Amino acid sequence: MRTKDMRRSVAALAALALTGACTAQGIEVHGDQRQPVRIDVTATPSGAPKQDGSGKAADGDGDKADGDGDDKGQREKAPTTASPPSPTPAPRVLWSQGDEGLDVRELQARLRQVAWLFAGPTGTYDDLTVRAVKGFQGKRGLPRTGKTDSATWARLLNMTREPGKWDLYAYGGQPAASPDPRCMTGRVLCISKTSRTLRWMVDGRTLTTVEVRFGSEYTPTREGVFSVYFKSRDHWSTLYDTPMPYAMFFSGGQAVHYSSDFAARGYYGASHGCVNVRDKAAIAQLFEQVRNGDEVVVYW
Repeated sequence: MRTKDMRRSVAALAALALTGACTAQGIEVHGDQRQPVRIDVTATPSGAPKQDGSGKAADGDGDKADGDGDDKGQREKAPTTASPPSPTPAPRVLWSQGDEGLDVRELQARLRQVAWLFAGPTGTYDDLTVRAVKGFQGKRGLPRTGKTDSATWARLLNMTREPGKWDLYAYGGQPAASPDPRCMTGRVLCISKTSRTLRWMVDGRTLTTVEVRFGSEYTPTREGVFSVYFKSRDHWSTLYDTPMPYAMFFSGGQAVHYSSDFAARGYYGASHGCVNVRDKAAIAQLFEQVRNGDEVVVYW
């Protein structure tokens, strides 16, 4: 009986031991006793390269996992914000008020072709040129600055032809040609058809230079060496019924004289064979200095 009771006690103790093995129990720590170390098998060892979902180590060009635990294989990169486009630079100003020269003459000649300028060309960027450029710019939707910038110039080039020499110098201002050798002695009205200029020369020295205009192809001005044979301050042409002030006749009915038509129209017109002068003050002074018998040389 005693032996039977002892067997029961041993069985009970064995059952109790099996039950404790499956039940989570709190563990008190006394003295040198330490908590068991918990090993997380998903953690990455310190110093080892991280791996992406494919098992490959992340390289140094941005494939590392980001701060919130999502790596490249799990989340797309955020779209980059495009930088705003650079502003278009303003067109470069080529010429503006006060500028002078041949380029300004060409600008003025082209503005004449499109009827935005009626005077000149003068070669000087004056008030009339500023107003003409503003008008041209406004008509084409360009900023009305009055300055000729690269955009304005390109538009004008596309609408016009290249001016010829006498478009550029329609109202004078051209340089005078070198004197003919026959003009180098004595008192001479030295007239160049090439440069359309008249030099009043005494013993090879030029005293006055003026722009002149000649006859058309149907009424050409004669060339050669002549002399002044008649002067008439307030002459009137009975043949053409027109005034010829300060006329100095040198060949038949051809004379050097002032022309109001030349002053108004420039080289867009022609004479009936005479040598026209557009500067009234200059021809008035010349008339006082030239004498009958002085030579006239007309040459190319």
